[in-house]
Amino acid sequence: MGTSASATSQAAPFAPTHQADHQGNGMAEHRRFLQSVNIRNSKAKSIITNKVAPVVITKNCREEFQIHDKIQSANYSMGRISDLLPEHYLVLGEFFMVQDVYNRADVLNTTKSHGSPNFRKVKGNYPLFGMGQPSLSGFKQVLQRLQIDGCEEVIFICLREEPVVFFRSDGDFIPYTPRGRENLHENLHDLDRELSAEQIELSIRKELCDFAKLSENMFYVYNDIEHFKDEPQQVQILSEEDIHVTEEVYKRPLFSQPLHRYYRLPLPMEGAPLEETFDAFVNILRETPNLSLMRDSSRPLPALLFSCQVGVGRTNLGLILGALVFHRLQGASKSPRHEIQKSEHKLDFQVIQLLISRLPKGQQVLDEVDDAVAMCSEMHNIKNAVYENKLKLEGIGEDYQIQGSSPKGYFLQRTLQSLERYVYLLIFNAYLHDQYPQAFPQNFSQWLCMNAWIYRLLASMDSSELSAPASLITDGIRVLVSSEFLATDLLSTAKEMKVANFRRVSKMALYGMAQPNSEALAVVMSYLTDQRRGHSTILWLNLQEELVLEANGQMFTPREPGCLEQPIPVCVQHPQQLQLALKQDILRCEKWLEVITEQDKQMRMFKTCHTIEELFVHQKSIHPGLSYQRIPMSDCCAPKEEVFDHLLEAMKSSLAENPKCAFIFNCHNGKDRTTAAMVIATLTLWHINGFPECEEDEIVSVPDAKYTKGEFEVVMQVVRVLPDGHRVKREVDVALDVVSETMTPMHYHLREIIISTYRQVNCDRAFQKTALKRPANTLLGSKTLYFYLLKYVLRYWCNSFRSQIYIISYIYCYYETVVIKAHKSGI
Repeated sequence: MGTSASATSQAAPFAPTHQADHQGNGMAEHRRFLQSVNIRNSKAKSIITNKVAPVVITKNCREEFQIHDKIQSANYSMGRISDLLPEHYLVLGEFFMVQDVYNRADVLNTTKSHGSPNFRKVKGNYPLFGMGQPSLSGFKQVLQRLQIDGCEEVIFICLREEPVVFFRSDGDFIPYTPRGRENLHENLHDLDRELSAEQIELSIRKELCDFAKLSENMFYVYNDIEHFKDEPQQVQILSEEDIHVTEEVYKRPLFSQPLHRYYRLPLPMEGAPLEETFDAFVNILRETPNLSLMRDSSRPLPALLFSCQVGVGRTNLGLILGALVFHRLQGASKSPRHEIQKSEHKLDFQVIQLLISRLPKGQQVLDEVDDAVAMCSEMHNIKNAVYENKLKLEGIGEDYQIQGSSPKGYFLQRTLQSLERYVYLLIFNAYLHDQYPQAFPQNFSQWLCMNAWIYRLLASMDSSELSAPASLITDGIRVLVSSEFLATDLLSTAKEMKVANFRRVSKMALYGMAQPNSEALAVVMSYLTDQRRGHSTILWLNLQEELVLEANGQMFTPREPGCLEQPIPVCVQHPQQLQLALKQDILRCEKWLEVITEQDKQMRMFKTCHTIEELFVHQKSIHPGLSYQRIPMSDCCAPKEEVFDHLLEAMKSSLAENPKCAFIFNCHNGKDRTTAAMVIATLTLWHINGFPECEEDEIVSVPDAKYTKGEFEVVMQVVRVLPDGHRVKREVDVALDVVSETMTPMHYHLREIIISTYRQVNCDRAFQKTALKRPANTLLGSKTLYFYLLKYVLRYWCNSFRSQIYIISYIYCYYETVVIKAHKSGI
């Protein structure tokens, strides 16, 4: 391909080489193609071919040429928007090229005067500018406008995550984006994370050039996707110079301006940016000396210019980030707070109140974000978006399904996405407070890991269950699912003990099981207080965070009809009031309700209904030594730090009354949460009574023996950091073995779960694509639990476990960084 060829007037005989003889049928095709070419030199000495094109070399080399293969059109897909429109080639195999911005999107009418739609400067004295997508000439006009306004240094940040290409048109380059046939108004998102938007744009340009060569240098694009008048339009493409990618449009005008810089910071259309996106923004601050606290105060601040498609949602988020940065550099804007048109809507969300209460200078962080939001609210107000979505959600009466989705589900998602965006602004401002004076020694993601409690808070952002009406069951929106359906009796104990998966830790007064009903509760209490066992004091710890009721003698929990296996957690420490309201509604309705049992769906009318607390009140009247507590734990993830503290305090109080107190744990199936709590209880009792002697490691002759022994890469790295880490790991492993007895998933052994889940995720590719989230969370949660158990063995008993986790948060930060990498590459 990089070799020239020359020939004279006559055809040359083909002389195959030794290399060509070994290239098979593909090379034979090249030979036949070459023999059909009219070569003008009969004395051609040799012909060298490769996969791209045959090359002819003549003896005297007077004339040079190269013959290239034709573009294989079979490699590309064709399609049409409707039967009335022509068929043509599709970008990336499925997309149409649509004009990016319409005239109606320019609400501020600034395209002609400033060069881009919705160009604006924020209120106050900060040099902050936002705009929609300009053309090449429009961007040059924007730069000229900024120069006239006295902006010597401009940092331009493109916030688009979708690919954009620009076609030559009337001396300008106009932006177009690929769109799907199902929704021509929606930009592409969630594309291949391994490829950047710039790489995708280069691939699109290569395809467009190929399409033009196959279609007489023309390609079809769409300008009017509402009425399709005179559509599609044809654009001429003679070479790559007729198409620009985003980097070329923005970087070339900046080339002659040494103080101007361009960055691409992809932001999502909805919700909060990724942590890595915040890290990239922090890197921009690091790379800009004039944005440092040590900057030359005699120089003006650089202008920050943000742009997305129409200059509204993502541009607004970028402007708020810029305003928070300038606030740290220059103090509050000259516009007083009472002069800024602030929203009167107060966002009264539990997650915001908890966050502000725990952040240093929390109220100041909140006020600064609210000022920034109001300052940048000319086109969009994030707080108003949260409030309006919440109002729409609350205003929906009876829910219904449209193509598999419901209005309530839609507006709940929109509310959570806008709330998440606002909460992340609060978190990022707290990060600026802490890290800006130190010149950002930590990235935003590292800082978040150092403050791991924020992750816990974000995980409980959806508190909608607290306000969910009790009538969801009687209205038929949710169904009651029996414990028998959810808890498979793997240990075959239901026949004798009337409850699934009943078991005891060997030589210890620790028991675990699934959720018992009133009959099973009576059987278990009789078993524990009989003459053989003789437990006079018993502490029963319920680990469920879902609502549970006994109806007609059978245990039920509410679930969504389409997700029977997915629990519905209630983010509250004491859900008795919610369970009582559900009970009263079921008894009051007096109608047949749909329930899911172990066998099938049934319709039942309930005559009796009891909460779990009522069942234990009855048993306490029979067994005065019984105590009951509810310590909610999340399923398939490590317990919160507070759970360790609550379990420890409950056990210490009971042991203080009676050192021979028995402890019983239950969750919905007696596996995940029950096993985790039993391991914590085992380690607690060993701390009090002394650890058993750890035997020497057995020689394990099985595949991946080190993983069977728990020697996962991330765990071993943490072990090497912890004081006396290898002894700590041996004690945790002994506790895991004692609780689970054998290495089998039937008993939910933590080490076995980690390796089996890892193999499931990595071996079953089809499963990986369709249902990766839950096993991936299980894998990460199991490793986190393993880490927490290691730390629990080392805890200083004078302080809470949560405090100790914060003290060693540098280890947790290190762990989080390592575990994510290990999860991606292996274990």
